[in-house]
Order: sequence, then structure tokens, then C-alpha cells
Amino acid sequence: MKAENKHSKIISAATKVFAKKGFFTARISDIAKEAKVADGTIYLYFNNKYDILLSVFEEEVGKIVENTEKLLSLEDDPRKQLEIFAIQHLLAMKKNRHLAEVIQIELRQTHKIIKEYRDNNFSNYTGIIAEIIRNGQKSGIYRSDIKPDLAKRAFFGALDEISRVWNASLETNYSVKEIATQILSIFLAGIQVDPSNLPE
Repeated sequence: MKAENKHSKIISAATKVFAKKGFFTARISDIAKEAKVADGTIYLYFNNKYDILLSVFEEEVGKIVENTEKLLSLEDDPRKQLEIFAIQHLLAMKKNRHLAEVIQIELRQTHKIIKEYRDNNFSNYTGIIAEIIRNGQKSGIYRSDIKPDLAKRAFFGALDEISRVWNASLETNYSVKEIATQILSIFLAGIQVDPSNLPE
């Protein structure tokens, strides 16, 4: 097996193990077993468990960032851009439930570690929301008194909560598009200069 394939396999296995057992409970041997590699192989690619967790955020979230930014570059309307972000996030979390769980639980439990790791794709990911809001303010669509760095947490928090209860009745009752539209309409009503001017 090529080195890059082993690396990806370990990342995928770690995401699953962290989601099932929790970061602090999970052991390197659990990840090795899930990845079907020897324990020592893990250390050829990663320094420790924290390094693996950061790599999960870097690589798995990095893929979502890349895809989202590609789609956003095709749209100029800040309202539509927020809709694109919401839909892409929900689709990604629905597709990779283990990653969703790691983001929701471990991001909170290991907040200090992630916070100290300043230059990471997860920060870049939520930063996309703030940038969309800033652009909307420049074009007069979003209220100038809104703080982008606070608003991004409110918007992402809503998406995160939806992803957290995805296994409940939401999945069978609403589509990704319906959920994204509902969150967007509530959010835009608060940050738009003219709340009645919602995107169709």
C-alpha cells in the first residue's frame, strides 16, 4: 500500500474511532485496528493522537473548504453565498456522519488544543462565513453594525445544531434544501438591511 493511501486510511479510521469512542477514550491501538495497520505504522505518519485529530480537521475539513470556495466563486450575491455554504455544510455532514460527530463533540472538548493550533482549515472554514458577511456589508446588503466574527458563530452554530440532531426526525421530515432555507431566512431577517428582500 502506498504511503499516501495509508495516511488517508489512518485519517478515515481515526475519524470513525474518535466519533465512536471519543477523543480522550480512543487509543492509538483502536485507530490501528480500524485502519488494519500495525500500531507502529501510525507513528510513521503522526506524532501522537493530538496530531491525528488536527490532521482530521486539516484534511477532511480542507476538502469541504476547497469544494465550498469553488462554488462560492461562481456566485456574487452574499445571500446566495450563505445559502451555498449552508447547503454544502449540511450535505458534507450528512455524507460523513463520523466527521460531523468529531466536529460537534471533539471541537468543544479539545477546544484549547484546536485554539492553540491557529493556522488550521477549520478556522478558515468558519472564516468563510465572516468574509461573506463583510462583503455583504460593503455592498450595503447586510447591516453595518453586525460583527462578522460573532455572526459567523451564530450561523455556524445553527448548522452545527441541525447536524447534531440529524439522526432524529429532521432527516425524514425535511430535505437539506428545506433546512438550509429555513436557517437562512431566520438569519437573514436579522442581518439584512431590508429583511423583506430575501433571495427566492
